[in-house]
Amino acid sequence: MKKILFLVFSIHSIHAQSKMLDINYLTNNTYVYTNYHAYDGTMVPANGLYVVTNDGVILIDALWDETQTLPLLDSIEARHHQKVKLCVVTHFHDDRTAGLDILKKQGIKTYSSFLTYAKGKEKGEKTAEFPFYSDTTFNLGGVEFQTFFPGHGHSPDNIVIWFPKTRILYGGCFIKSLDSKGLGNLEDADVASWQLAIKKTMKKFKSPKFVIPGHYSWTNKNALMHTLYLLTGKKK
Repeated sequence: MKKILFLVFSIHSIHAQSKMLDINYLTNNTYVYTNYHAYDGTMVPANGLYVVTNDGVILIDALWDETQTLPLLDSIEARHHQKVKLCVVTHFHDDRTAGLDILKKQGIKTYSSFLTYAKGKEKGEKTAEFPFYSDTTFNLGGVEFQTFFPGHGHSPDNIVIWFPKTRILYGGCFIKSLDSKGLGNLEDADVASWQLAIKKTMKKFKSPKFVIPGHYSWTNKNALMHTLYLLTGKKK
């Protein structure tokens, strides 16, 4: 395993499976995992999150590259001596849901909003086992996190995840990395609503300590403002 020191957060990176899967320490038993998938002829990184608790591991988003799902689960268990107990996915696209069936086969409880469940069924994507019908608070091993539907943005069902104790805002593809020069896949997007949804999110979750976008670099908490800039073309 190779360790790399990042200057921003002084975190360690664990590289596995020929760099198809990266696991990076964030804070307070929280890690960002990144897997890679070919999109338009380019290998694109997709970020997810996991949190280790005394009662098991919380996983946010299923892997885009299904072949890396079991390696991730194995890496988590080997490193932390805990198994993933639940997974929440943030919208219906396959970069968030492709690994769901593998998680289910491992006995992991999988959750999504009902909108995500319905859109997944409609589009032929993998779906979670347990849909929830409104913003929901989860608690595992004393770690609480909340789901929030800000409105139509990158997709009609996109949600964000908020960890109040660590002030981590996980945005999935609803939030764009500072590395992003554009808005990416707009097939299911509503740009006008996305602007309003970003502003609503910024108002609800003030001063997050960490903001994790769905793709590319996640080491800058100004990703919300950058997303708004990409949507409006206006810097504030």
